Amino acid sequence: MNPVPSLSSSSAINLRRLVVLRCIVLAGQFLAVWVAVTSLHMALPLRPLMAIIAAMALLNFLTWLRMQRPWSVGENELFIHLALDVAVLTALLYFSGGSTNPFVILYLLPLALTAAALPAGYTWAMTAVTMACYTLLMFFYIPLPHSHEMHGDDFGMHVMGMWLGFLLSAGLIAWFAVNMAETRRSRDRLLARMREDELRNERILALGTLAAGAAHELGTPLSTMAVLTKELEQDAGGSAELRASLHVLRVQIDRCKSILATLSASAGAARAEGGGSMPLEDYLEKLLRDWKAIRLGVRAQRRFDGPRPSPLIVAEQTLTQAIVNILNNAADASPDNIEISARWDEHELALEICDRGAGLTPDAEQAAGQPFFTTKAPGEGLGLGLFLAHATLNRFGGSVRLYNREGGGVCTRLTLPLSNLRVEESA
Repeated sequence: MNPVPSLSSSSAINLRRLVVLRCIVLAGQFLAVWVAVTSLHMALPLRPLMAIIAAMALLNFLTWLRMQRPWSVGENELFIHLALDVAVLTALLYFSGGSTNPFVILYLLPLALTAAALPAGYTWAMTAVTMACYTLLMFFYIPLPHSHEMHGDDFGMHVMGMWLGFLLSAGLIAWFAVNMAETRRSRDRLLARMREDELRNERILALGTLAAGAAHELGTPLSTMAVLTKELEQDAGGSAELRASLHVLRVQIDRCKSILATLSASAGAARAEGGGSMPLEDYLEKLLRDWKAIRLGVRAQRRFDGPRPSPLIVAEQTLTQAIVNILNNAADASPDNIEISARWDEHELALEICDRGAGLTPDAEQAAGQPFFTTKAPGEGLGLGLFLAHATLNRFGGSVRLYNREGGGVCTRLTLPLSNLRVEESA
């Protein structure tokens, strides 16, 4: 037999609990009427009271049958059931003394259940409903057979005090429950974010371990390639074109060796050791210059805007690699048309890298930044550059956002607070 899908949601679970609670309440109501008639000899209107209890029992049975169906249970449905409970309680109280009935305090039960199970809007709505029903019962009801005339005006003041006490209790329960629920939801969001961060950090640690092993393994073949390229360049003879191509190849190999050396030197180092301090503008200039040395033939226009002299920051190696990853993505999309715009003030850097590539589909925009997701052809990308950029920027308190630009292409906006990178100049 297939499981009932409706039982998987919190509203469905709460509705199932409400069915059980109704059984207990119905038994208590029947017992209270029986005691009042047999032991206290009160001439209650049994026919309408029994009809109301029977109708409530039928509704509870129909609700139980509904729970056997594979239909989802929403918050609106749960609220309607709780409101029906209030209506049934109001009808019972109408025929049994109204606001003078001591069981009028049971209005707090559906209010407490709403506050525990549903969002704030439903809680305040239930507060209004119970207050309105209680207030109506102050004026419209069938008195109990044993009148309270012997109490005189004091009993009227007592009933008024009960009503005011209920209004105060209902308001306080709603206010505290709403705030406590919001605190719980905030805690749940924080825990979910912490779990996501932990999972991301585990992935980064795994990638870092693999990167360290790859760096160690690549050192020997790169050295061999550098020696062989130098020898081929010397043996090229009179072919100037071949010598030029071999020279470019040797420069790229030397650059790869330099990157591996930097990676090995900075791995596990403290922040200040990850890179020297320099003005922000100089850092960006050097980053673009080194990147263009790797991506030969790429055409990029840059525009910097900010107060001079620019803030002094630590040239973090991980941050540099994150920005280079974004630049490489733009160069892969449109090597002939890249626009780089940087704006900064004393507190924040906003860097935009825009290309004129094919842009992002809705699915790609949704999945961008996930590990191992790439829009490139098989073998042309690992799908890690944007993921690592997200992780690095988040570590420094920043963010990465991608959006399609007008006329085609993608813009990647990096926002980075400078407080975690700033170097205070000594007096």
